[in-house]
Amino acid sequence: MEIDFSLYNILIVEDSELNLFMLKGILEREAFNVFSASADAEALEILEKERIDLILMDVMLGDSNGYDLTMKLKSLEHHKHIPVIFITNLRSPEDVVRGFDSGGVDYVAKPFNKMELLQRIKHQIRLIASNQTITRQTEELKEAILNRDRMYAILAHDLRSPISSLKMIFNILSVQTETAANGYSDMVNTGNDIAEQLFTVLDNLLKWTKSSLGMLSYIPQKLDLNELIQGVAETLMPTAKLKNIAVQLDLQEGLEIFFDVDIMKSILRNLLMNAVKFSHNDSAVTLKLHRDQEWAVVEIIDTGVGMSPEIQEQLHQQIFRQGSVTPMHDQGKGLGLWVVYHFIHSHQGEFFFHSEEHVGSRFGFKVKLLTDLGQS
Repeated sequence: MEIDFSLYNILIVEDSELNLFMLKGILEREAFNVFSASADAEALEILEKERIDLILMDVMLGDSNGYDLTMKLKSLEHHKHIPVIFITNLRSPEDVVRGFDSGGVDYVAKPFNKMELLQRIKHQIRLIASNQTITRQTEELKEAILNRDRMYAILAHDLRSPISSLKMIFNILSVQTETAANGYSDMVNTGNDIAEQLFTVLDNLLKWTKSSLGMLSYIPQKLDLNELIQGVAETLMPTAKLKNIAVQLDLQEGLEIFFDVDIMKSILRNLLMNAVKFSHNDSAVTLKLHRDQEWAVVEIIDTGVGMSPEIQEQLHQQIFRQGSVTPMHDQGKGLGLWVVYHFIHSHQGEFFFHSEEHVGSRFGFKVKLLTDLGQS
């Protein structure tokens, strides 16, 4: 990597005029910008006024020493990142260790060799340049990711409304063609299923990106879980009908929670969609709601394909890892279940699942009842 040394400022802290003259000459011939100080106060004054990239520090500075000055610099927020190379007559192991303990990155023994000195200085400058490149690239990557997430949020938001309208139209048509014998009923149910899946994907994407960007607004309110579950289940009946799957509700009445209604609908929709998706034709999906002490417990049970222990472990790592979203592309379950876990967890609830291959799966969650939150 080619480095323009004229872009870097070096401060020499040295009380010997002869050594200072020699060091300035060596560094200026390499195009470095050189500043000099013969004592602590002068060095600190220069550091306050100038951007210094590297310090060459003499150990013996009259009444003070370079170790103490370096320790002071490392305690100051604006200067602690500046690498310090000691130039010293002291060569004992104890002195070398003391230099590193005080915050130095390297040392050169007096009388110093010009080539050795330059190599050690240039090595530190290359490290600085590399760190600057990494920092710049990291910031550029963060900005690119932020812009990507913003684009996802805008795209999902703009598509969510027309897909929602399309879904509503198919829901109405599926009811009107339910008794028709002309084959249109199956076509409408298929269209309704496609619209429902698109809506769920966009809804998950929108919530994921808004959550990542800190733009998601929570509007918790008093909810009757029984009524909400029945409403979500009703919208998914056409999808279940395509596989002749019976959606059975076993609901306890009177269980109220304090939750964001849109997010709770997304949670229920994701779990029901997964259960239907991985169930066999002509089977049943059971949704249970019951009270367990201070908790409202929702369980969605299917007798479908189930998951092997290996897939369950992979799924567990995907959705329970804090601060990370890495959907499982092979199973198509990662993002939806991450949304379920993330929002249940953020509402101080618990998400759980159990599955047995070729037998079926049980996904569920627990949220605090309203009376136990003091919201009644």
